[in-house]
Amino acid sequence: MTSKYPTLVKWGKESVEIEFDPAAGVAGLKKELQDRTGVPMDRMKIMPKSKGLWKGVLKDDTSLADLPLSKISPPIQMLLMGSATLPVEPVKKTVFLEDLPPEEAAKMVEPSGLINLGNTCYLNSVVQCLRVVPHLRDGLRRYIPNRNGNNANNQQAQLHALLLTSLLSTMETLDKSPEAVSPNNLVMATKMVFPQMAQTGPQGQPMQQDAEEFYSSVMNVCSNELRGNDVLKAAFTGHTGSSEAPKAEELNGATNVIDAVFGMKMEEVLTCDELSVPEADKDAMETEGTNENALVEPPVVTYDLHRKLVCNIQGGSDTNSQVNITHIAEGIQLSLTGKLEKYSDVLGRNAQWTRSQKIARLPPYLVVQFGRFYWKATPDSQDHAGVKCKVMKPVAFHSVLDIYDFCNDKVKSVLKVSRDKAAQEEEDRVAKKLRGEDETDDKKESGDDAVMEEDTKPAAAEAADDDDDDDEDLKAALAMSVEPELAPVGPGLPANFQGLYELFAVVTHKGRDADGGHYMGWVKADNSDALGGEANATNGEKKREQIGDTGEDNDDWFVFDDDEVSPCKTEDILKLKGGGDWHMSYLNFYRAKK
Repeated sequence: MTSKYPTLVKWGKESVEIEFDPAAGVAGLKKELQDRTGVPMDRMKIMPKSKGLWKGVLKDDTSLADLPLSKISPPIQMLLMGSATLPVEPVKKTVFLEDLPPEEAAKMVEPSGLINLGNTCYLNSVVQCLRVVPHLRDGLRRYIPNRNGNNANNQQAQLHALLLTSLLSTMETLDKSPEAVSPNNLVMATKMVFPQMAQTGPQGQPMQQDAEEFYSSVMNVCSNELRGNDVLKAAFTGHTGSSEAPKAEELNGATNVIDAVFGMKMEEVLTCDELSVPEADKDAMETEGTNENALVEPPVVTYDLHRKLVCNIQGGSDTNSQVNITHIAEGIQLSLTGKLEKYSDVLGRNAQWTRSQKIARLPPYLVVQFGRFYWKATPDSQDHAGVKCKVMKPVAFHSVLDIYDFCNDKVKSVLKVSRDKAAQEEEDRVAKKLRGEDETDDKKESGDDAVMEEDTKPAAAEAADDDDDDDEDLKAALAMSVEPELAPVGPGLPANFQGLYELFAVVTHKGRDADGGHYMGWVKADNSDALGGEANATNGEKKREQIGDTGEDNDDWFVFDDDEVSPCKTEDILKLKGGGDWHMSYLNFYRAKK
């Protein structure tokens, strides 16, 4: 099979790039140039520019296949002479959106929405956010339902399979359809697997459900079904093209896709307030010696798995708490600490303990739930024992979440290496920028001095030989001093991860009624990097828009109001902090920032 050779044809002030096929002969070469330039074949004069081609003007009987084209360094260069008198066909033909197949048209327009089938906005908003998580979709594609077991287990497995296959089908249909999609099969499967979500009102209408409850319920089913090495490998390699699955030390106990992608291993430390040693007294005990008669309750350390962080905005379970939460980081920190009553083996009775939780394994995707809804007891009411209330208080968040302070010491030590390295690189970059002109002048002066030294000191060559030997020894030493490999802190995390997560999706709730209102999904527009594709080239070339003087990028987003999809910006997302009747964040979806 004859190979084609990249060729550059110079024609006046223009340069035409073609794939030169010598098997097509002179006629084929001229025909392609005629189509590209409009110069008639009988009026062409083609001459070589690269050595090894024909001599003079190309003749019609020249055998191009006999030319030593493989020995010519690419691209092969030719010269074309002639005037264009024929119309030139466009390199890319104009194709109208109406003529494209549905799956291609869906890529050219805004993402498709989901039709509301009767208070199903809780489902629609969550699906739109999960739709851009490639690990979940690849795991669902590799999923094989389990048909073994007794009738009861088999029936449950069939329902779970129906839910997961309908979830994947809905996501893939959204990718291919330029129009709004009806999630009929997914809604039906949801009500069959979770009967509480099939509740109806007095008039028979479907009741509004909790978006977080739907999300957690689906994650529980996925964690039970998406198990095994094959599914885990597919979840982490399907969208990247890599064949390397996460290692056991990276998974750190995760046995299913959900725990590996969204799960966090939490380290909980319980210390008895009545018997714990104060920090101020520890040094004195070390220097003076420990009193054997002193009663000290050793801390209780346990590990558990969490699939989300909670931003507590109530001030804890204590209704009289004076804690004022205004930022998401404060709410997360509050939820990771607290007081409880627990039996003390040393005291032989219940005592007050302090609970402190830290993250011991990080996930590639992080979900934060805002504690917007809570149950309020109404003992004085004869109609009900309590009511479900909503917290309207504003809690601010940014497009990047730093979880360094929420990690245990082991994870912090790994993250600190990358953070210190990045900080030093940024410091060096700023310093170079500030003295940029001086550096240029210094380089120029040093270059002039070097020239003078070469002219005035020809004997420096011998000294240079000695320096070269020293340089070789230095290079050998540097080659041996390789940076130690950092311990893994989680599966699928980017290299040199610093503990920063970027916001890419939000589920919001609008309304003062906790059992009503309306849910909407907000998803970042450019998710090509998350889906394993190439990043938008224009975003890398042009300067990104900033939000005032905050330094945050004002990226493009889409808001999914069921079947209505509208564009928005990051500055619109940051306004979803609450404090009024507007939409307020309920579930924030983050992914590890590269």
